[in-house]
Amino acid sequence: MEWLLEIFSGSTFWTVLLIAHGLVSVALLGALTHQSMALWRPVSPINKDRSFFEEFRAVKAAKYTKAISVLWCISFLFGAWLYTEYRIHVRIPIEQQEFYKTLGAFELKEHLVVFGLGMLPIYHFAWQHYQDLNYAQLRKYTTLFLTLVCWYAFLIGHIVNNVRGYGS
Repeated sequence: MEWLLEIFSGSTFWTVLLIAHGLVSVALLGALTHQSMALWRPVSPINKDRSFFEEFRAVKAAKYTKAISVLWCISFLFGAWLYTEYRIHVRIPIEQQEFYKTLGAFELKEHLVVFGLGMLPIYHFAWQHYQDLNYAQLRKYTTLFLTLVCWYAFLIGHIVNNVRGYGS
C-alpha cells in the first residue's frame, strides 16, 4: 500500500477508493436490478411494441451472472479496504454522537454483504443451469436476496456517509 500513498496523499487515496467503490456498487446494483426484473416479471418475446419498463425487463438474465459475481467481489474488496478507515475515523464519532440506530443499520449491512458473498457460489451454480427447471426457485430467491442486500447496502452506505460526512 505504500506505493499507492506515494502517488496519492492520504485523503485523496481514500476519496478515490470511495468513488471507485461507489461506481462498482452502482454497476452491481444495475446488473442485479435488471436480472431480478427479467426473472420476476418476464416479457413476452412476441410483443415487439414494448414500453420502457418492458424493455428494461427484456434482458437475457443469465448473461449477467458472471458480471454480478465479479462486481460483488470487487465491491466487497473495496468496501473491506474502506472499512479500515471507517472503523477509526467514522464509527467512533458516530458513537460519540449516539447515533446507535445508524450504527446498527451499518452492522446489519456488513453481515448481509458477507452472507451474500457466501451465497455467490450457490447463485452462480443456479444460473449456470438456467435452463433446468429444477433450479428455477433457487435462481429466483438467490437473485432476489442478492438484489435486496445490494439495495440495502447501497442506501445504508449513503446514509452513514451523510451522517458523518466524508472527510469531516
